[in-house]
Amino acid sequence: MPVASASGTARAAFSDPLSLSPHPKSYTSHIRFTTASYHNRRRRHRFLQVRALDAAQSFDYESKLSLHFNSAPKLKIAIIGFGNFGQFLARTLIRQGHTVLAHSRSDYTDVAANLGATFFPDPHDVCEQHPDVVLLCTSIISSEQVLNSLPLHRFKRNTLFVDVLSVKEFPKSLLLRTLPPHFDILCTHPMFGPQSGKNGWSGLSFVYEKVRIGNEESRISRSDKFLDIFEREGCKMVEMSCAEHDMHAVRSQFLTHTVGRILHSLELESTDINTKGYESLLDLVENTSGDSFDLYYGLFMYNTNAMEQLERLDLGFEALRKQLFGHVHGILRKQLFGSGDNGLAGKKVQLLAENSTVSGFSNNSHALAKVTQSLRPEDIFSITSYKALFSNSLGDSEKLRIAVVGFGNFGQFIAKTMVRQGHHVLAYSRSNYVDVAQNMGATFFSDADDLCEEHPDVVLLCTSILSTEKVLKSLPLQRLKRSTLFVDVLSVKEFPKNFFIQNLPADFDILCTHPMFGPESGKNGWNGLPFVYDKVRIGTDESRVSRCKRFLDIFSREGCRMVEMSCVEHDRNAAGTQFITHTVGRILEKLHLKSTPINTKGYDTLLNLVSNTAGDSFDLYYGLFMYNQNAMEQLERLDLAFESLKKELFEQLHGVVRKQLFDDVGYSKISTETYVTSNNN
Repeated sequence: MPVASASGTARAAFSDPLSLSPHPKSYTSHIRFTTASYHNRRRRHRFLQVRALDAAQSFDYESKLSLHFNSAPKLKIAIIGFGNFGQFLARTLIRQGHTVLAHSRSDYTDVAANLGATFFPDPHDVCEQHPDVVLLCTSIISSEQVLNSLPLHRFKRNTLFVDVLSVKEFPKSLLLRTLPPHFDILCTHPMFGPQSGKNGWSGLSFVYEKVRIGNEESRISRSDKFLDIFEREGCKMVEMSCAEHDMHAVRSQFLTHTVGRILHSLELESTDINTKGYESLLDLVENTSGDSFDLYYGLFMYNTNAMEQLERLDLGFEALRKQLFGHVHGILRKQLFGSGDNGLAGKKVQLLAENSTVSGFSNNSHALAKVTQSLRPEDIFSITSYKALFSNSLGDSEKLRIAVVGFGNFGQFIAKTMVRQGHHVLAYSRSNYVDVAQNMGATFFSDADDLCEEHPDVVLLCTSILSTEKVLKSLPLQRLKRSTLFVDVLSVKEFPKNFFIQNLPADFDILCTHPMFGPESGKNGWNGLPFVYDKVRIGTDESRVSRCKRFLDIFSREGCRMVEMSCVEHDRNAAGTQFITHTVGRILEKLHLKSTPINTKGYDTLLNLVSNTAGDSFDLYYGLFMYNQNAMEQLERLDLAFESLKKELFEQLHGVVRKQLFDDVGYSKISTETYVTSNNN
């Protein structure tokens, strides 16, 4: 079609539906219209014209997007190592319109064809195609051997070489040492892989260093065009030196993979009472378990900071075990020699509901130790401001008189919800919380006799694990109604169950419970969070059955996922979901981890785990260890898994050194070439 007045007549002719008539003379007659008849004609067809434009919106958008990529400068990129990660990158390169040439020892002809790439089994052939960029996607271990196998003389003299390895100082040194000086070098690291980048790369870090780029405008432009591939996908572009990268990556990658591999050896499984912390560990295992050992070994072998990090992790684990068993030794010593002057046992000590001093073992051989008011997130609920949504929702027959024994942070949080739902809360603690109780609508008692004489329907023990035994024995049980319901909310269950059965009169009801959430995980409400319970001993009278149900309804009303489970089963599951989670968090806490500019998703998981466990008192963690008979087994399994991983690392290292010494072979010829995924979590 002839172009007449590019900004006017031709544009109008294109937009006018009648101008698309197949008859040649229709266009001629169109341009001969007077100005008035032309505008009248456009008005007659305006509705049709707008509908046509609206219908073409999605097509126009796709066309513009395609035009955007097609108009962008194209690169001819040779991917050396066409395994999972090479294919993963190739999909995006091809989608953006670049030409991809693939080479690998394994035959990926069909895979390449399906992606829109060209596969070359012979390295000479791919080199003779004169690619603009050579992208090394080999494993860390095989990179030196693969690079030495390429006929570099067949490339153009100013070819850009790019690596995507998970370590950076090693490939930088290798490329500078191996490549002729007229080749350009760009060291990069996409901080993601097929798993973490499966939903797109937006916001994910891409680290790079322009190691050696020629001064010519074409070479500078080529480097920028390659980096633009990742910037177009929304990557967070981070320019930093290779040395700085490895310093950060030893934490964000090597440490993350180490913890993931240790936990994988424990064969952790999801349970009905998963905590959020445990869920994060399961995700970490899933994100690292699929990676080959060669990838992990490469992170260890080729990052000069890795050995120090492994030693620090080892020392952190040893320090935690020493702290645990040292605490046990202190308890035993006090049991044998007493806690009073002149080694006399049995001296009266002050009893605190939230802060008890170490006195000795109970009749059940359970240790008592000093407990602070700083409670573990799973045992505490932060005080949150709520509107009284349920304050008048309960009838008088549904309301309970609940004595909260231990009115610290946890007790106050529970009480606030109970008061909001319309229950009458009686609070008791050695510390004075009169004002706190009054502000939330509860009644505070500083004397246990006064509390019990109020005849509460439910006595809710909100003490710490270590002080539970002493607090319960201090209560004047004879002043309570004979059928009173006793409830605990401890993080272990077999211990309180056995202790209640042995120490409470037979006509008292017993309900063992555990809210599997705390101030962090429950700060936005309890909806969907698990609440575990075991009806240990509930009378058959309708009133007692109803009372137990009304207490459980407090949590079901808040949307908790109610899980009825025996105390034995709870402790077996909790040894993994809680004790292992807190143990890993405490080990990592001793490493003083900090956020880096190149955090991976896995490393963010570790930082969050430390944040959620670091504020807990050691006595709370010790309670999980001391009062759950499955905890020792879990600690031993964790120790064995760590030792097994270290043994595997050092045995492979020993094999490398042995081959160097006795086989007269350089390290580059030790490992057979394997193209493995470089999925970095």
